[in-house]
Amino acid sequence: MMGMMGNQFIFSRERSRFGRQCLFTDRNELLLSVHPSGRLRLKYVLGNPCNTKTQLAKQMALSTALTENVSLDHHGMYHYEGGWNVKEVNILDEESTLRYRKKVERDDDWGVEVGHLLRDCMSMSSQNNAINIYQDFFADLDEDLGSGIKMKIAARGINIFHDLWLPQRKLTMCDWMPNNPKQFLATFNNRKRPLKPSLEPINLLLDFGNENALYLWDIRDPTRPVAYFDTKEIVSLAKLCPKDDTFMAGGLYSGKVCLWNVAEFGPAKQMCPLEAAHREVTSALCWVHSKSNTEFYSGSLDGSIKYWDTRDMMMSIQDLLLEPNTKDIQKRADSHGVTVLEFEYTIPVRYIMGSDMGCIFVGNRKAVTPSDTILGHFQLFAGPVRSIVRNPFFVKNFLCVADWRWRIWSEEIKHCPSTLYFKKRNQLTCGTWSTGRCSLFVTGDDKGTLDFWDLLMSHRTPILSVKFNQRITHVAFRPDGLLLTVSLAGGNTMMLLVEDAMRTATGKEKALMAALFEREILRGKLLEQREEEMKLKKRTSKLLVEEEIRSKENAPKPIIKFDINSPELFVKLIEEDQEFSKSLLEFNESIDLVAIKRSKRVFPIERTVFELEPDSQDPDPATE
Repeated sequence: MMGMMGNQFIFSRERSRFGRQCLFTDRNELLLSVHPSGRLRLKYVLGNPCNTKTQLAKQMALSTALTENVSLDHHGMYHYEGGWNVKEVNILDEESTLRYRKKVERDDDWGVEVGHLLRDCMSMSSQNNAINIYQDFFADLDEDLGSGIKMKIAARGINIFHDLWLPQRKLTMCDWMPNNPKQFLATFNNRKRPLKPSLEPINLLLDFGNENALYLWDIRDPTRPVAYFDTKEIVSLAKLCPKDDTFMAGGLYSGKVCLWNVAEFGPAKQMCPLEAAHREVTSALCWVHSKSNTEFYSGSLDGSIKYWDTRDMMMSIQDLLLEPNTKDIQKRADSHGVTVLEFEYTIPVRYIMGSDMGCIFVGNRKAVTPSDTILGHFQLFAGPVRSIVRNPFFVKNFLCVADWRWRIWSEEIKHCPSTLYFKKRNQLTCGTWSTGRCSLFVTGDDKGTLDFWDLLMSHRTPILSVKFNQRITHVAFRPDGLLLTVSLAGGNTMMLLVEDAMRTATGKEKALMAALFEREILRGKLLEQREEEMKLKKRTSKLLVEEEIRSKENAPKPIIKFDINSPELFVKLIEEDQEFSKSLLEFNESIDLVAIKRSKRVFPIERTVFELEPDSQDPDPATE
């Protein structure tokens, strides 16, 4: 039967045509039970085939090729309106922008510009739709096509220089010749040499000094030194004069300083007497600017700094103790041990000192009194300062290496360091700036890891790390930045060749480094100003609190007139009178003490014969 609207159909069927009704019951019934046969089990044969064919028909397989899956994603885009005339239109005001928009739309050129813009947008979108962004383009080009653009960051060893003594001595430092870039000086010391007869030191070249000798090497011949310089005492360090390479000053473990003539190799030509020397080992030395190039500073762990002239080394010109709070009368017990001395010839008035307490001191060469000589000190590290090296391109910024950190300091910042610093798990032992690239410097640690850092690439991780199997004691770049000497504690000197990308600096890189240093200096100055503001605010608030307290103490107390009819006024008068309160308290304490004594008294009671108990009375004789 169809419905009235033609969209309904009803089909009817009898119940008997649906089939028999299902009836379900719960019961247990066993239909079949087959037990295993013992005879059949005896006839079973075990087989061990090595090859078994399960299908003898021809193998048929269906292979399908699937295209690469392309993942699509939809992103929205924020459109910001631009082109507003800032002087006339306030972009935050809706009415102002609406008026300006209507003014622009009434212009005749507006429709033409919009048409050009739509045409350019449609052409760009059509190009994007026609290009397959997942296709590899320019795959057929040569791999070496962009080799000139790619920067190669590497430093490879080209030579190794061994000590001439067996067992090898400890290598302290290396110093390049100022006027001969093919020679360098290696400084050794034998302070911890074994004294066993079976381990007596052996010299491989008998004609090259004693076991305290220093060697001048040529980078082209690692088998035989060019010259040697020795003394009868253990040498701690030696440095060549940067302006006149014929002189070389050295410090000894006994506290003395000596002078060698590079042109005449052999023993020291001059040596200061013991009464004019330091009290402990000479741990720092630097040449300074002078007309004759004969003056230098020496520092020791006893806290003293001496100013010497090589023309008369019988007595030092000036003595100074490295004290944080310098006074005209100095005390050796308050001084810090000197570990590093640094001097820059372009700044002839100042020199930098590093102490074993982690402080950096700034000294003035022209001062006469000790209080005027030390201009200031800054606590930067927790351990002794290992290296202080100025940037050869930006001399006001220098690298400080100590304990587990390196920092970059600027002389223009007084009270806080630059934010450029890095921490490491291993203790840092040395560091120096690159003489060829303004943003590159290297650091060495006690585990033998040499790290190359580039401030333009990364401030947190080194761009290159070279691992050695011995502790690194000193690193030094050649003046052109091509070669790097790495001094190892075992007595070997490694010569590394630095790639061109790590030793050349362009004008753009210098501008970026100058902007980086200026930004850090400005940040440090802003922090200093903020710190001064906080200190001034704290000082003024403290003064205000003190003045308020003082005014309250000096303010006259109001005189309260006694009124016999006002008990509240009487109680207030008593509370404000301290003498009366004190006397009242003492009176209450004395009353309490008398009450305690009275409670502890015992009064004996004597009873008469009549008050005795019957049991204790004598028996009556009449009753007996």
